[in-house]
Amino acid sequence: MSILFLALFSFISCSKTDPYAVNTEVNASLMEVIPEDAAANQKSASVKPDTAPAKNDNIAKKIIKNGEMGIAVAHINDAKLKVDGILKKQNAYTQSETFRNTEISEELDLVIRVPYQNFDQLMSSFSEGIGAVEYKNISSEDVTEEYTNVAIKLENKRIYLEKYRDLLKNAATTKDMLEIQENIRKLEDEIDVAEGRLRFIDDRVNYSTLRLSLTKEKPRSSVTSKIGFGSRFSDSVAQGWNIFVSFVLGLISLWPFFILAPFVIIFYRKWRARKKTTVNDSSHPNNES
Repeated sequence: MSILFLALFSFISCSKTDPYAVNTEVNASLMEVIPEDAAANQKSASVKPDTAPAKNDNIAKKIIKNGEMGIAVAHINDAKLKVDGILKKQNAYTQSETFRNTEISEELDLVIRVPYQNFDQLMSSFSEGIGAVEYKNISSEDVTEEYTNVAIKLENKRIYLEKYRDLLKNAATTKDMLEIQENIRKLEDEIDVAEGRLRFIDDRVNYSTLRLSLTKEKPRSSVTSKIGFGSRFSDSVAQGWNIFVSFVLGLISLWPFFILAPFVIIFYRKWRARKKTTVNDSSHPNNES
């Protein structure tokens, strides 16, 4: 009987210590998942070195190519139609369009996105058949290193996220559960940001950006001599008429002065006459004596 009682007591004692043992195991596992910054300085027990993603040296080159071009044209609308035809051939599209009409020029600014493999051909097409090229700039930026770093950190965050999700299943206390859920939330936010950055880089790499400015000057400058004498002559006539109209309107805007001028002249003459009479009266007694 004493042996049976002793066995029963041992079983009850083991049952009481099991929850504590499980809780200790979860807490130990939770401590093993360390922040990413600390993982860079020491080895993590939860993520073994052989499970961490190695740096991917096979990532293709990530080159962002951008360009700027300014073209002087004879007519904005005709030039825009030519641009649209070229864009269609090169599978490009207009991202934004801004038009300005000032006293000296008409300007149409376009932001164009074009597949990177068609970028050079697009620039050549614009240079040949639209107008006189005033300026052209091309730049390239190698973002391979940034892309690789973001991709590696993203993969690490995904590993940590899976580890925390496994720990959440075995969380024994509410405190542990809340702590793990907060870490999961932060990791998910960081993963969203990293994925968005990679998508942005891929978009800039796959589609180059060209800022095209079409300008019609009033009157034409010497840089646009290739456009033709007829167009420049008509612009000069229009410019002369505009100057004449501006002169007439300027005179009309002075109408208050034209109305007040006669009164000012009359008042001035009366004042001079009165002043002369006063001088004569003051000098007359001396003359009599």
